[in-house]
Amino acid sequence: MKILHVIQRYWPYTGGSERHLQEISERLARRGHQVTVLTTDAFDLELFWNPSKKRVAVPVETHNRVEIRRFPVRHLPGRHLAFGAVRRGAAAMSDLPFNTRPILRRVAPFAPWVPDLRRALNELSGEYAIIHGMNVCFESLLLPSLAAARRRGIPFIITPLIHFGESERSIVRRFYTMRHQLDLIAQSDAVLAQTTVEVDYLTRRGVDPRKIILAGVGVNPDEVLGGDGERFRKWTGLSVAPVVYIGTSAFDKGTVHLVEAMRRLWDQDGGFPPDLVLVGPMLDPFQAFLDSLPIEHRQRVHVLGFVDESAKRDVLDAAALVAMPSRTDSFGIIYLESWLYRKPVIGARAGGVPAIIDDGVDGFLVDFGDVADLARRIETLVADRVLAASMGERGYAKVMERYTWDRIFPVVEEVYERLCPRASVV
Repeated sequence: MKILHVIQRYWPYTGGSERHLQEISERLARRGHQVTVLTTDAFDLELFWNPSKKRVAVPVETHNRVEIRRFPVRHLPGRHLAFGAVRRGAAAMSDLPFNTRPILRRVAPFAPWVPDLRRALNELSGEYAIIHGMNVCFESLLLPSLAAARRRGIPFIITPLIHFGESERSIVRRFYTMRHQLDLIAQSDAVLAQTTVEVDYLTRRGVDPRKIILAGVGVNPDEVLGGDGERFRKWTGLSVAPVVYIGTSAFDKGTVHLVEAMRRLWDQDGGFPPDLVLVGPMLDPFQAFLDSLPIEHRQRVHVLGFVDESAKRDVLDAAALVAMPSRTDSFGIIYLESWLYRKPVIGARAGGVPAIIDDGVDGFLVDFGDVADLARRIETLVADRVLAASMGERGYAKVMERYTWDRIFPVVEEVYERLCPRASVV
């Protein structure tokens, strides 16, 4: 079976959605299917609005049996100002009390603007049996994907990855639940949801519940385990187990609040031994925030940037706990990876995270932006190692029971088989 996948970024970038689709693509390829991924040339997220950011230079290549075709991101005059204006304007139009769908569909292609990818979908050749698109926030890529599937009379699957933010009024939610985005989800032949939060929301918004499949997210324990904390300590010179954050450092990911919580702990009487380690890319506004810190605090924030998987495993093994108090996550794979190392985690009561972390059982939940509570939870886990260890053990058991790819992939595979019975999995 020839399968087409569409996503905003793909390998070698290793974010949550990118790794999710990569796992599905490569498992299908190992089954004997021909899998092609259409994506952009963006490596840095900020390339979507800032042309100076990093691109992936290779337009076509094959990685682990999956063909990858990358298309250049273009920019309207005004660069990031234009991108932001399009997104905010679309969200405002979606809230108007009359039908703005035709205008929204006209505006959608420009945020981000990837005309060559859209053209490739319009001119699609080859006997594809199914198209699967991921991340409804990038409807500029998924709307033409749905249209291509309809022209060819083949099924279209969507994994929406809806980010609900911290409340119904969250600005984050507005960018994932606009009218034309919800229409796109409703018109799909199958919707692969990650959490019960997503299932419940889509059902309430009128998506046919028979189309919605709670697929979840998985990890491969053998690929995640094997880290060496001692190697990390020799590399960094940190003798005390640090508080660790892994992801894109940005305000919406809670990284600013995490730094502020650590500053409170460092300034208290008696001090606070653990330093903070940040792993992953950093958006420009967060870099400016970090640069503004007093030197005594800045020296205790260790920015590792992108690291390879081996180094990331070492970080996880060395961590006291892993905190990602984000409002922009539909799931949060890093919680699963942390639990495999039997580490307690801290997340925010936002998005799909409350469906993943059992508050007080395998980690803590805090309100997004609540620096005081975040500091208290960090201090508790560092001080009470028995509690931290028990939370980590419960998290490990949860991952092994529910969240391995060997358990998740058959759910996804069944959807492909059901929608394409004449081209069933080899």
